[in-house]
Amino acid sequence: MAVGWHRPTKLVIDTQAIKENVCNEVKRMPQGTELFAVVKANGYGHGAVQTAKAAIEGGATGFCVAILDEAIELREAGITEPILILSVVDVSYIELLLKYDLSVTVATQEWLEQAIEQLNHIGTQIPLKIHIKVDTGMGRIGFITPKEVKHAVALIASTKMLAWEGLFTHFSTADEKDVSYFEKQTQRFQAILSVLLELPRYVHVSNSATALWHPDNVGNMIRFGIAMYGLNPSGRVLPEVYPLKPALSLVSKLIQVKELSVGEGIGYGNTYTTTENEWIGTVPIGYADGWLRRLQGFSVLVNGEKCEIVGRICMDQCMIRLPKQTAIGTKVTFIGNDHGEEITMQMVADKLETIHYEVACTFSERMPREYK
Repeated sequence: MAVGWHRPTKLVIDTQAIKENVCNEVKRMPQGTELFAVVKANGYGHGAVQTAKAAIEGGATGFCVAILDEAIELREAGITEPILILSVVDVSYIELLLKYDLSVTVATQEWLEQAIEQLNHIGTQIPLKIHIKVDTGMGRIGFITPKEVKHAVALIASTKMLAWEGLFTHFSTADEKDVSYFEKQTQRFQAILSVLLELPRYVHVSNSATALWHPDNVGNMIRFGIAMYGLNPSGRVLPEVYPLKPALSLVSKLIQVKELSVGEGIGYGNTYTTTENEWIGTVPIGYADGWLRRLQGFSVLVNGEKCEIVGRICMDQCMIRLPKQTAIGTKVTFIGNDHGEEITMQMVADKLETIHYEVACTFSERMPREYK
């Protein structure tokens, strides 16, 4: 997809905010704990490489991604810190894992057996770094029982081609007030630990929510994701432990302003009709950019004043109702601060009846990311 460098719509990413969010968490961590910044999905829409560099400045010592290609992107951008791929990678790509010095998640005994066979076929002298994933209640990937994990560890120990680097799980309700299921998952992970005679370098259970609200949980590494970008993992459910500084703003400019008389329709389907003489501004952003049609009726900021989106949002443009005649080229803030007023990503998520994670990841590559 072509990036729209030649139009005024853009995402502005405050890398200093990312650095400060990481730094504030590093200060809270127990001695001997490391922070791996989660930069999957293009850094939650913020840009993986620039986010990673800011995270390093804040004290991150490693990174987590979701897929192999995301890890390769970081390596080719000069990132040398440890990188863990959180999902399963097909064994046919083991040579790439070794070439780029990447750690990979192991979720089944079958994968381990296939990996050993592939490593034998390659004939490498470099061990493959692996993290064992335990499914304590997410229902996604991972070993389930202590017996399964114990068998996996025994198989790893039987060969020099595998380097057991980590053991981890993921909590599904760490961002909720009710801790009963969180505690159930914790007990299951403790049961895994109790059958192991030794542990790998990294034992990690803490995502952003666990790090913020359950800091005494087991582990010596934090997978710091959504909070790094200044967003509360719980949305509005739990209060922030310390101020999180949002890193992303979304801005554009008016490209046309017109006064329409009463009774004029706006947009596809004629879903909005002017009720009086109204000033209508057109902004070059639409659902192809990730500003979805369901945001009709949401308000944006122009000169610090709220202006409603009227009519259906188009693929490339949307229309807003202005309080008065306004100059073409005036900034329009969709997310961020303007003249003391603010629109947050959470507010957008509330309108869409979703979570801010999804909002951030929906922004398309057509919108350029500007870093400051």
